[in-house]
Amino acid sequence: MLALLTAAACLIFAQAYMIAPILVRLGQAFHTSSGVVGLAVPAYLVPYGVMTLVWGPLSDRVGRRSVIVASLSAFVALTALSALSTSAAMFIAMRLATALGASGVVPISLALIGDLFPYERRGRALGWLFGGMAGGIAAGAAGGALAEPLAGWPGLFLAVGAAGLVLLALVAATGVLRASPRPTGVPALRAVIAGYASLLRVARGRRTYAYVLVTRWCSRGSTPGSGSTSTAASASAPPASASPSSATASPGSSSGRSSDAWPTATAGPGSSQPGSR
Repeated sequence: MLALLTAAACLIFAQAYMIAPILVRLGQAFHTSSGVVGLAVPAYLVPYGVMTLVWGPLSDRVGRRSVIVASLSAFVALTALSALSTSAAMFIAMRLATALGASGVVPISLALIGDLFPYERRGRALGWLFGGMAGGIAAGAAGGALAEPLAGWPGLFLAVGAAGLVLLALVAATGVLRASPRPTGVPALRAVIAGYASLLRVARGRRTYAYVLVTRWCSRGSTPGSGSTSTAASASAPPASASPSSATASPGSSSGRSSDAWPTATAGPGSSQPGSR
């Protein structure tokens, strides 16, 4: 069971982090800028974060296993369907839908581990799960950049969908994903909302959530737009090695550039530029 949950966490985080390295390619495929298609990143992350507040109370009522299997199934189907996107708007909408479906796997896996593993063994189990997340981040960021030229961006989504389908087949064939006992006395929805709100009334809770928010903002904020657009801009910019002096044609040269094609530095007193004497 632990190996399957770890593999699922790795796969989900891999597909989340494989988007940023291929934003320029996605922009070309959809005939738009990488900044526009980069909206797919927050379109995935924001609903993913919000839905974690929903899956927890739902798993208290229908069971952890049911939520994990349903969420993983939605993730597989929506990830594969993302490969059929024909426009940036459709792709962004598919990323949003994928986040709604996929966001129940990892958070409820954490709850399932808490239900099934005793305290003295829980740290090891959580270590495996968080290791799967970290491995997925590394695999997605590197794999997206390296595999896209070989498989194409649709091939990446189809490959992730196929891997998820294998995990679902293992769940059905082996039955390793055990059902945890449902908690007695499930709180009402109003009590759940009040519990979430009470976390923000504690100073330590506010500091913790503010730290997490700022950390995630800093670590992901530059990914969608600045990194991709700067890459595209650098591809169309003049070479950095072309200094003003080398760009200025000397007398008798046949470079074909007009004298005002590149900016030249203003000569200071006593300078000896070609042609100034």
